[in-house]
Amino acid sequence: MNTLLIIAGIVAIVLLLVGGFAQAVSWLLWVGIVLLVVAVIGWILNYVSGRRGHTV
Repeated sequence: MNTLLIIAGIVAIVLLLVGGFAQAVSWLLWVGIVLLVVAVIGWILNYVSGRRGHTV
């Protein structure tokens, strides 16, 4: 699950850069933003739920 979130974050950053440099594919900017938000939300949920179960 963590690997998938890392890959989604990297893809989001690449799409943000490509979307920022090429006006013809400006929709990639929005796709990158959405993927980045999904990756951050997934990471936060994974971090919060993972911490709860490991209290000793």
